Amino acid sequence: MMDYIQTYRDRDSILALAHTLRSLASKLPAPLKIMEVCGGHTHTLMKYGLSKLLPPNIEFIHGPGCPVCIMPRGRIDEAYHIAMRPDVILLTLGDMIKVPGSNGSLQNARAQGADVRFVYSPIEVLKVAKDNPSKKIVFFAIGFETTTPMTAALIEQCLTLNLTNVYFHINHVLVPPPLELILAQSDCSINALIAPSHVSVISGAKIYAPLLERFKLPIVVSGFEPLDMMQSILSILKQAISRTPRLEIQYARVVDMQGNLKAQAMVERYFCPREHFEWRGLGDIPESALRLRDEFARYDAEIEFAPYLPKERKADHKACLCGEILKGNAKPMDCKVFGKACTPNNPIGSCMVSSEGACAAYYKYGALL
Repeated sequence: MMDYIQTYRDRDSILALAHTLRSLASKLPAPLKIMEVCGGHTHTLMKYGLSKLLPPNIEFIHGPGCPVCIMPRGRIDEAYHIAMRPDVILLTLGDMIKVPGSNGSLQNARAQGADVRFVYSPIEVLKVAKDNPSKKIVFFAIGFETTTPMTAALIEQCLTLNLTNVYFHINHVLVPPPLELILAQSDCSINALIAPSHVSVISGAKIYAPLLERFKLPIVVSGFEPLDMMQSILSILKQAISRTPRLEIQYARVVDMQGNLKAQAMVERYFCPREHFEWRGLGDIPESALRLRDEFARYDAEIEFAPYLPKERKADHKACLCGEILKGNAKPMDCKVFGKACTPNNPIGSCMVSSEGACAAYYKYGALL
């Protein structure tokens, strides 16, 4: 443990990098506005007070890389209505339990008698299905490219074991489409990206190459430790000064350009692009999410429970700025309900619920601002 801390959290190394950043920042042709896409990077910035070490012409803008945060009310409402069926056990990952929908959260559904459970791993679905053969087991699957292979592996196990009582409500989304949408806005001021690392382990850094080609901005795939982040910022700074934007991998100890080809093949086997998918705050983004391939429609919860799903989708809470925060147009402190009506114990928006959410980070580490 001490070696790990010495390697990636060494105080002197971090301060030395901060000194270098401050000395070079005056050479920037324009202020750097870096979007850290992943919520894990947001928490590193906040937890270790890294923003305090940066010169004023380097600013961080929080991105839409939190899979819980980007889930719109409509998808939560579908899960809620499915969960309320008497013959259903609905399973999902822990953070999704508290995200508010139009009728309440899945936690509220459980309080009303619905059998809603959270799992640490999708494979736990198999045991629940075997133990409850008379029930319909629905897995509310979420996540970016990082978690999609786990759902694919679960589907494969269901096929192998011939489990006929398991269904999937698929909410797996992709990183590049929302970034392309945000960067293409005429008023977008973002001029550099710190790209997600866990996503890149699966997909490879190659998925960001089209963004580099179109928008000509520095992109660095960074690890989550404070030293990783400071090294990535320095790399972006040097690219900006030399006006030579590149795609770089700082997190080379686990990320390469190609990614996990076996995991990619498994995802390709069971999933295909979804024509449309709504993102919280960003709206409908074509081909930004995945769905089950037609040959596996028998496992699709959206088909199995279609008669019970709500026909209308309600807008998010008017007081919540989560959508604007996900687009990089606002910070949590800009929201009137942040830390007042909206807290981790009583979240109004998803950015306060998730352990990766920007609002949760500001609430937890706000004293370091």
